[in-house]
Amino acid sequence: MIPSEPTPPSDQVTTTDPAANPTNPDSTNPKTAGHSRRVFLFKLSLLVNGAVGAVLAVPILGYLLGPSLKKSSSENSWINLGPFNDFPEGETRLVNYRNPVTTPWDGQTGDIPCWVRRVSGNTFQVFAINCAHLGCPVRWFAQSKLFLCPCHGGAYYADGTRASGPPERGLFEYDHKISGNSLLISAGKMPTLATQACAEPPLTQIEGSPAVRLAAIEQPKSRCSSCQT
Repeated sequence: MIPSEPTPPSDQVTTTDPAANPTNPDSTNPKTAGHSRRVFLFKLSLLVNGAVGAVLAVPILGYLLGPSLKKSSSENSWINLGPFNDFPEGETRLVNYRNPVTTPWDGQTGDIPCWVRRVSGNTFQVFAINCAHLGCPVRWFAQSKLFLCPCHGGAYYADGTRASGPPERGLFEYDHKISGNSLLISAGKMPTLATQACAEPPLTQIEGSPAVRLAAIEQPKSRCSSCQT
């Protein structure tokens, strides 16, 4: 027998079982790699969507929860309008104050004007600038001693009571007090019908039963002699 010649090392073919070499990168299952990429992209999309949702939710939550997060100290705060010596007796002056419930980024919209009237001594009246009709800003005319509304012709006397025009009541007033040498107003709650206004009876007051009230309304007014025929 002739012994077989050994095969040169360069001519030997080595076969390796992929299952026997788990560290071989070529042995990775393509399905497993695709699944891993899908999981990564899915988690990345969840992360991006969560970040976008959080950014959009901040202003919405601020709008919904803002009123409940207001501090009672701000709502019941007293605002200093300045030394009461700055307001001469018998004069009415316009003063601006900062609304205590605003935020720093509100800008000039947080500045609210009001009319301050010093009657005499330590007696003051502080009126809201809004007309009691539809809220237009009223102006003070010192010559006529009247507050006049430029929108619908409402007029008020110097003490804030109604003079003429569409408004059915006087100007709204702020609660105020003297502390030391300063005039303070309660500005956390705006003066409205729920708080107070310059008291005045309604334009029309008719007492009695509904029939009596209806007859009084429908009763014709007497005319002057020159108009009668």
